[in-house]
Amino acid sequence: MPEAYSNNIFLVGLMGSGKTTIGRLLARRLGRRFVDSDHAIEARTGASIPWIFEIEGEASFRRREAEMIRELTGQEGIVLATGGGAVLDPASRALLAERGTVIYLRAGIGSILQRTSHDKNRPLLQTADPRRKLEQLLAQREPLYREIADLVIDTGRPNVQSMVQTILEQLDALAAGRARRAKAASMNQAAEHNATQLTLNVELGERSYPIAIGPGLLADPAALVRHVGGHKAAIVTNTTVAPLYLERIAAPLRAAGKEVVEIVLPDGEEHKQWGSLMAVFDALLANKCDRKTTLIALGGGVIGDLTGFAAASYMRGVPFVQIPTTLLAQVDSSVGGKTGINHPLGKNMIGAFYQPRAVLADTSTLDTLPPRELSAGLAEVIKHGAILDGEFFDWIEANIARLVARDPQALAHAIARSCEIKADVVRKDEREGGLRAVLNFGHTFGHAIEAGLGYGAWLHGEAVGCGMVMAADLSQRLGLIDAASVARLRKLVAAAGLPVVAPDLGAERWIELMEVDKKNEGGAIKFILLKPLGSPSITSAPQDVLRATLAACIVQDTPE
Repeated sequence: MPEAYSNNIFLVGLMGSGKTTIGRLLARRLGRRFVDSDHAIEARTGASIPWIFEIEGEASFRRREAEMIRELTGQEGIVLATGGGAVLDPASRALLAERGTVIYLRAGIGSILQRTSHDKNRPLLQTADPRRKLEQLLAQREPLYREIADLVIDTGRPNVQSMVQTILEQLDALAAGRARRAKAASMNQAAEHNATQLTLNVELGERSYPIAIGPGLLADPAALVRHVGGHKAAIVTNTTVAPLYLERIAAPLRAAGKEVVEIVLPDGEEHKQWGSLMAVFDALLANKCDRKTTLIALGGGVIGDLTGFAAASYMRGVPFVQIPTTLLAQVDSSVGGKTGINHPLGKNMIGAFYQPRAVLADTSTLDTLPPRELSAGLAEVIKHGAILDGEFFDWIEANIARLVARDPQALAHAIARSCEIKADVVRKDEREGGLRAVLNFGHTFGHAIEAGLGYGAWLHGEAVGCGMVMAADLSQRLGLIDAASVARLRKLVAAAGLPVVAPDLGAERWIELMEVDKKNEGGAIKFILLKPLGSPSITSAPQDVLRATLAACIVQDTPE
């Protein structure tokens, strides 16, 4: 953030969450000036907030509020308590996030009602059912508070001094994290100079294979042909990717004398199922493909997983090559040999470990990737830093804007480092006997979201991004990480364009879905958690703690 605004602190949250009380004490402890935006509006207009609502209407008040936020955030050295609805204005949210440290003071509905029951200066609560109104406001505003928050502080505790002390400690931790990220940013040039084009190797003895990363790989005929033996090649792709890249892959193979079978499947996670697998087998058998036929997976994670499973199963195993065209596939699913399809009761529950002959990750294909798909891939990039490389996590924080903007050097470095991390894990634990399970950070929650909403409603990376936020929350509740680490992860996930608030599937349905997970043992749900940020921990969680995380993270959160 700009240096001129680095010493500002902005408090956001619903009415009655303690912004004014905590803000005054926090300002005194820091030796800064305290400002309340509602009080500032009243001082300027000479009218009370209820009067403005009644005479001018809420829309007029929101315009005044946005103007005041723009003016106050331009000052220096302040602790600002904002109105509960200030975050509704996109420009105000941007200014708050850019010009200071944002602290979301989170309070339960019961606490707010108790604090505001006799307060007549809350125009939005002058209704027959204030509880219902607060529930509606929380559902609307909670995602916006979390979107810009650097810290989330629960104000349910009665001891204000203790809460302020917690905030001060977390602010110190945030400052230390920013220093680390600044150091990481200064290393960009050197780190990326060698990352634009390179080849990594997944070392698995006789099953070892190369991962080629860089722009323009698909324009080099030899890059693919050298990995295709036999007389036939079957390219499996989907209706979205085929018009873009199918002929570019097929032409050099035909020029090299290969017979090419083209298999185009429907696009979407919902098609990662038995019917699509049978369609691949039907085409292979109809074209008399033998065990020397090479299957080529051209597409994202769905195509890669499904094609890999088909290769593992057809004639008890034929060679295949991965050509991932999405960021998620390039940084994660194309590497490591996990293949499979979904079942209505669980994601990736049917499959095999089967390594490709090669992975060709042409970063130029990301130019045609929709923004939502790019964000989904960034979830797996963030995951690798969060569980196994704290310095890489710092680098991602410092460069998230460049990644979202598709800066070629930043993407090349992110892909290369992600592949290095995953290749090292796969080398040590190819079949997930222990260490490899840590790569499922965020996936237990994420798979539940996908299955609960129906495959395809959320992209896999979107579900994993939200799942990581939930796993971080659970990590904090178990005492494994601090609140500042949770806030860092949540803010980074949001900055990547991913959801940070989970859908309300109902607590019992959530638990039912998470119980159907490959990592579970003896009926206990196993979670990949953080201990600390940058290191993993595999553990179970008491039911009451898990339910507390669900209550805190779902859309319809209305804690008492």
